[in-house]
Amino acid sequence: MAVFSYKATTMDGTIVEGVIEAADENTALERLKNSGVIPLKITTPRDPSKRSFFSRAPKGDILTFTNELSALLGAGLPIDRSLNILSDISESSEMKEIIRAILKSIREGSAFSDALQKHPSVFPRLYVNMIRAGEAGGVLDVVLDKLNEFLESAKELKELVFSAMIYPVILLGTGGLSIVVLLIYVLPKFSAIFTEMGSTMPLPTQIIIGLSNAVKYYWWMVALVFFLIWAAARSYVRTDEGRYRFDELKLKLIGDLIRKIETARFARTLGTLLQSGVPLLQALNNSKDIINNRVIANSIDAVSKGAKEGQGIAVPLANARVLPSLALSMIKVGEETGQLDVMLLKVAGTYERSLKTAIKRFISFLEPALILGMGLVIGFIVMSMLMAIFSITNLPF
Repeated sequence: MAVFSYKATTMDGTIVEGVIEAADENTALERLKNSGVIPLKITTPRDPSKRSFFSRAPKGDILTFTNELSALLGAGLPIDRSLNILSDISESSEMKEIIRAILKSIREGSAFSDALQKHPSVFPRLYVNMIRAGEAGGVLDVVLDKLNEFLESAKELKELVFSAMIYPVILLGTGGLSIVVLLIYVLPKFSAIFTEMGSTMPLPTQIIIGLSNAVKYYWWMVALVFFLIWAAARSYVRTDEGRYRFDELKLKLIGDLIRKIETARFARTLGTLLQSGVPLLQALNNSKDIINNRVIANSIDAVSKGAKEGQGIAVPLANARVLPSLALSMIKVGEETGQLDVMLLKVAGTYERSLKTAIKRFISFLEPALILGMGLVIGFIVMSMLMAIFSITNLPF
């Protein structure tokens, strides 16, 4: 039996904490519900001595807020009491202040969605619009469940990409540091030896020594040039034309991966909005806002126009030619069967799984490519040094 710590609330709003023994987390959750309390959080207790170096208190954790608020509203508590409870149990001081500000706005007569809209840095427009649709339809707890699923999916995808890139970044950093050490500290010693002896260095060694001197004495100039290029490129990309051109370039280079990412994001957002009761045209506009690639986002404008004219979305999306054919076929079937929202979520699930496979395949190719590249560079430096040594001793190479 495992031991779980929990935080729960009674029906009158009293916060209770404690520990419970259960076979798993779901069993612990059922036992708490049967005991007459509303569970808010269940975790496995940690040993403080084993705290991770990277662990820190959550800051503005919208996922935790949505999950806990959904649990409280689903248990029948009113919105003001639920927010009051969340303001007391929130571990983040920043989130605690935001929840109190939202609660104050509600008590002054504002709608929940309007209160959220006052904090755009925490709650994006998509989040606010879904909450507003839930308020209008009287299904706020259902919408919060959908939002929770949406945020969980987005978080899982981000964590997958982050964890997959840890090893390549470490490999690139250590390899680059090794090359810099060789160029700045090791090779200049060989250069001094050849200068004193008046010997002629082999061509590869001359190239490496020249590169070493350039890095050692003119690094600031190289850094300045790279900084100016980066600043100019960044300024251009921030313009509408520059962003569009850059997104076009990304589509040409890694178009398949970009389309999978944007298809999964667009389909999940649109499907979640439609299931939450948001009208199609408004859902399309909100879904367009979360697409990062401007080329694909601009194509959604034509889809909105087609939907206004009664064409639906399958035909305009097919004419836009930005989504994969499988996604278009599934969307068409969903539209014909009257289950567009369900089919959009299936499209999102399909391409999220495909995206995970593509990321793993890309990382499996990137890691040996980085190792080979670093090995060739370091090997060339070492071979140049050995050729110089053999030329001094007149040994056959």
